Amino acid sequence: MLRTLLSPRILGLHLLTIGVLIAFILLGRWQLGVFQDSGKPQAATDPAPVAVATLAGVGTQMTGEAVGRRVSAQGVYEADRQLLVADRKPDADAPGGNVSRDEGYWVLTPLRLDDGTLVPVVRGWTAEADDPAVAAVPQGKVAVTGRLRPQQGTDSVQRRAEGLPAGQVQTVSTGELVNLWSGQRVRTGYVVAQPASGSLAQVQASPPVVGGTFTWRNLAYAANWWIFAGFAVFMWFHFVRDAVRADRDRGKSSPEMVLEG
Repeated sequence: MLRTLLSPRILGLHLLTIGVLIAFILLGRWQLGVFQDSGKPQAATDPAPVAVATLAGVGTQMTGEAVGRRVSAQGVYEADRQLLVADRKPDADAPGGNVSRDEGYWVLTPLRLDDGTLVPVVRGWTAEADDPAVAAVPQGKVAVTGRLRPQQGTDSVQRRAEGLPAGQVQTVSTGELVNLWSGQRVRTGYVVAQPASGSLAQVQASPPVVGGTFTWRNLAYAANWWIFAGFAVFMWFHFVRDAVRADRDRGKSSPEMVLEG
């Protein structure tokens, strides 16, 4: 049997089967990867900026289509209402709270629009609360462009047990801002200014995304390649078994042929 398994013909079959198995398994994994990637959120079209008032209302929820959209606004910054959002990285998608303890601050300044409403604007990021750039709030009427973000729940981060100094918050929550900016009409969500204001560092904000749609066809292709791999193993076993049986039968018949001679 061992002589049969190591014969040149069967050795070639072993190598061919191994090559086919590797190829089919890799092809199956490739199709599985395509299937998994199809379900991930995908970047959507990035329309031109629109007026922030058209997407961020007062006392209303923000729609999913508005998240990440480029918006524009004109108004006056109210420096006396400015806040620092503590424990933040210069990335709107990064987690805040104790996860980013002492990483830095978002500089959150309300922009008063012509209709009297306030739009929370993250003007930029700073590593230190006493950075002079924090106090350098642009004066007079300004034009702001940036990306619109949904409000953050007050329970979305793990807060500091000892609390925060006055003038600091841990989230950009519309409900909390309404209380802090008492008597003001605050639009939902907030705008991440792009570019950042003054010498503040830019806070990154992702463009709009849409949910992915699984392409089940690719999952079926992956299954097909692995079924082919299993069939290749079956055929290899079939040919090897027949070769071993044939050699065994020839071995049994050889003594009889010698006796007849």
